[in-house]
Amino acid sequence: MSMRPRPLSRLLSSSAQQYSSSSSSYQHITYSSPSPSVGLITLNRPKALNALSSSLFAEINQALASVDTPSSKIKCVVLTGSQKAFAAGADIAEMSDQSMVEAYASDFLKSWSEKLGSIRIPTIAAVNGYALGGGCELAMMCDIILASKDAKFGQPEINLGVIPGGGGTQRLIRAIGKSKAMEYILTGKTFSAQQAYEWGLISRVVDGEHKELLNESLELAKTIADKPALAIKAAKEAVNLAEELSLTQGLEFEKRLFHLLFGTNDQKEGMKAFIEKRKANFSGS
Repeated sequence: MSMRPRPLSRLLSSSAQQYSSSSSSYQHITYSSPSPSVGLITLNRPKALNALSSSLFAEINQALASVDTPSSKIKCVVLTGSQKAFAAGADIAEMSDQSMVEAYASDFLKSWSEKLGSIRIPTIAAVNGYALGGGCELAMMCDIILASKDAKFGQPEINLGVIPGGGGTQRLIRAIGKSKAMEYILTGKTFSAQQAYEWGLISRVVDGEHKELLNESLELAKTIADKPALAIKAAKEAVNLAEELSLTQGLEFEKRLFHLLFGTNDQKEGMKAFIEKRKANFSGS
């Protein structure tokens, strides 16, 4: 009697109970492992629409640091929010009373992007609902963004008498161009998931609600995690530096990484498997 193969999303869901783990030390996020090689960070301030605070980012940084180690089995991380909001912005109550001296002296917001900006394994933002202000910036810190069709993006800081402070002015222009970025930052208007897709900010729009979005994001993460780990890290590094290097410098850097990967066991296994017409068994070495 033959058995029909189970969809990957169902396999991820059914394995979540076996591999899922969370830390009780986290108050503003939850962390779990839906599969052995995929980590899932969920923002968990539903009453505040996942408003971002320094304590929340400290927990994100702690969770990321725990998986960004040579011995970690986690090869890709998904970051998500809730049905109503990925993150509706920064916690205004935390910053409203700060003086200029206090903000400057403490280098306020520096820690918000430290780990996401330096982690070597790929990160995926699964955006449902509002991704405004710091929420939009948080999504843009990730390597790939998937969004449900009802997601709303924007940088409305201008309405509070400030500007984006977590990378909004720098990352949005690189994603959608100067003119569009300038319009939306100066007006504080929001834009839809479809617009974000058409402009190149996000990778795809997912039909359905948060559950469907999360399943598709976890499937993508599992696909990436199954690839050779050293090549994945090299590819991420090369693509990220492409925005900062000249074409000549970028091509040279890419070529050097390409050459270095010929010293890995995974390169030998990958090419041997291709020639032998079989699936490669990558070891991450």
